[in-house]
Amino acid sequence: MGNSGKLAVVAAFVSLGLLVMAAVVLEELVLYLFLGSVLICYLASLVQVFNRRRYLVVLLAAAGTSVFIGCSIAFLRMWGIAFNQDANALGSAVSTRDSDIYFYLAAVAGLGTLAVLFLGAVVPSFGSRAAVPAKRTPTTTKRTSSPRKPAPRAGTPAKRPAPRTPTAPGKRPASSASSQRKPASKR
Repeated sequence: MGNSGKLAVVAAFVSLGLLVMAAVVLEELVLYLFLGSVLICYLASLVQVFNRRRYLVVLLAAAGTSVFIGCSIAFLRMWGIAFNQDANALGSAVSTRDSDIYFYLAAVAGLGTLAVLFLGAVVPSFGSRAAVPAKRTPTTTKRTSSPRKPAPRAGTPAKRPAPRTPTAPGKRPASSASSQRKPASKR
């Protein structure tokens, strides 16, 4: 897990602690700190999911984020507090009696999106061969009894044997020095 995954885990625990603290003290500052830590967890998880190339999780998170934003705007619009003060600016006023469903849908979409991103960032992938190194099976080779030649030393160049040419029995092979001689010059 990368640094962004570790940051996502830390931010998730901090936001859970701040949620409990916000429920106890009911302070506006604690609520803003909670929302900030949730945003950090969201962004760190998103970076980690992109690093792990889990594009299905990114697609699910994009759909969940869209539903969250849409339901949040619908909830705020029904209360007349979205974008402007005039309740009839975008159309006829709607009863605020049925606005709870948008609030609950936004909450479920937001929590679901955070859960999908967090699990995509933290849970290791299954079936990945990169995570588990493959075991090598020992190979059995037949050893021959022929002696090995010693390796050449570092300072001396390796000598190669001269290629042998087939000769007739009783004849000596010509040396390489005599075959390269120039004919004697006449005086």
